[in-house]
Amino acid sequence: MTRRLAAATWPELTGRPLVVVPLGAVEQHGPHLPLATDAVVAGSVAAAAVPALDGALLAPALPYGASGEHEGFPGTVSIGTEVLTALLVEYGRSAGRWAGRLLVVNGHGGNLDALRRAVPLLRTEGRDVAWFPCGVPGGDAHAGRTETSLMLHVEPGGVRQALAEAGETAPIGELLPRLRAEGVRGVSPNGVLGDPAGASAEEGAVLLAAMVDRLVSAVTAWDVDAAGRLRDVPAGPRSRLDA
Repeated sequence: MTRRLAAATWPELTGRPLVVVPLGAVEQHGPHLPLATDAVVAGSVAAAAVPALDGALLAPALPYGASGEHEGFPGTVSIGTEVLTALLVEYGRSAGRWAGRLLVVNGHGGNLDALRRAVPLLRTEGRDVAWFPCGVPGGDAHAGRTETSLMLHVEPGGVRQALAEAGETAPIGELLPRLRAEGVRGVSPNGVLGDPAGASAEEGAVLLAAMVDRLVSAVTAWDVDAAGRLRDVPAGPRSRLDA
């Protein structure tokens, strides 16, 4: 069973638990995926992992992030890196008064700069805080097959499959200079970086299981690097990474 912070009463919060906080964004995800995709995915990964983490609590998701590169599209709401950094620092300081550990499960790449600033600061203050990404090795960058498969698995009613179409499919490394200069709209008019063709709920289930497996293994080891990120643990024979 997933223990949820929002449903708890204060006398139930004993023993300085691990608190797991999904972090997402409100930003365009092409013509076929909802604006909350990143928060939905991060929340799904965190919720599936919490029961395997002894005594952990799932906190309400932080739905807004740093999404300035998507502001050329209606619906995107970005609070920027500076504000997100401050939010994470204050969140960590407050939760750290009663929580033993705090883990941020991040669903949006644009939040990385804030995480890399806030989490090391909290750690230098003596708070046991870390973050971990919802990454898929080899996955496409944005609103392509990877995210579409995940959403077909965790929230199929939110996917407008009839509207799914390919966007800019060049590797993200090649696109970064243009993305920084022009934003996503200048690079891909429909907001997609990748191609959702072939996406399926079945593939999404495999991808989600792999992310949950990585997260649980990383939390169990709790090996935090200089940027505040939990290091991945090599997959063992029971891992679902190769499923």
